[in-house]
Amino acid sequence: MADSSPKDQQAALDKLRRRIDEIDVDLQGLIAERANVAKQVGDVKGLTSTAEFYRPEREAQVLRGVRQRNQGPLRDEEMVRVFREIMSACLAQEEPLKVAFLGPEGTFTQSAVLKHFGHSVRAMSLSSIEDVFHEVESGVADFGVVPVENSTEGTVNHTLDMFLTSPLKICGEIELRIRQHLLGRMSDLGEIRRVCSHPQSLAQCRAWLAQNLPDVEKVPVSSNAEGARRARDEAGTAAIAGDAAVEIYNLSILFPEIEDHADNTTRFLALGRKLFPPSGGDRTSLLISATGTAGPGVLHHLLDPLARHGISMTRIESRPSRQRKWDYVFFVDIDGHSEDQPVAEALREVETNSSLFRVLGAYPKAVL
Repeated sequence: MADSSPKDQQAALDKLRRRIDEIDVDLQGLIAERANVAKQVGDVKGLTSTAEFYRPEREAQVLRGVRQRNQGPLRDEEMVRVFREIMSACLAQEEPLKVAFLGPEGTFTQSAVLKHFGHSVRAMSLSSIEDVFHEVESGVADFGVVPVENSTEGTVNHTLDMFLTSPLKICGEIELRIRQHLLGRMSDLGEIRRVCSHPQSLAQCRAWLAQNLPDVEKVPVSSNAEGARRARDEAGTAAIAGDAAVEIYNLSILFPEIEDHADNTTRFLALGRKLFPPSGGDRTSLLISATGTAGPGVLHHLLDPLARHGISMTRIESRPSRQRKWDYVFFVDIDGHSEDQPVAEALREVETNSSLFRVLGAYPKAVL
């Protein structure tokens, strides 16, 4: 091709572009057909609302299939994102899902909403984790998204504590790679007088800040979006935030990806009002407390059925029960769905040994 004439090159380009146009027409027709078939599924089932139509286990199965079939050249992440958006648009034909999240706009939680549900939803920004739970409980929102843990800074205790009194169920999880950028409107790092961000983000970038901005004031604020707003409005203020805040607050990336750990990831939970069937690659979350008084081997006795039935425990956290002093409950994640036979058998035994036992959710593991 390098030795061909400009005329030959243009002819080759025109041929390739015509082929792309043909493929685009075919793709558009197939997407429209998919949307029609999806609507027929709802009609056959007699579903009357978008929330009833949403099936996280089915979506997880579809996306796993996309990943398994993918042979490039697009990365798995890109192919999954394309199909997520197609499913999101098909689901929103009558009315978009209403998804509450810990705001304001421009936070990583909003990015988690879009990654999990796609862009064809009505994302509802709320000021607190408690508000997210309440809006879903009341039916104002169909689902909610809240952070639960970060790979470097640990657990979001407020989210766990809400489950002590809330009837909501976990219906999905989202793992979001957190890329923290230093944002601002100045042209040089020497002009920065203060850096504003959420305490978790400041902690996740502690080493970089100490090395590169040792004498600059670090100001904790309620959210990364609030830090970005201040960076937009205040001279000498920079912020730590993600990609979404760059566009929303019209800021420049002064220094990209300043997080101290390259694999910095936050796990979010999708909240709903009911449990869903197994998807074939699931996780179950439990809230449990031991019977009787504390003593040697109490926790071992409580969790022993999991080991005997070959169930892997992937996470355990303790929190005050808020019933009496020095009384604790345990949040436990295990592999498998609560309806899977070995898991169900183990959980029946755990419940027998427990003074408090609740299945908080049985849901598909994050696809990517």
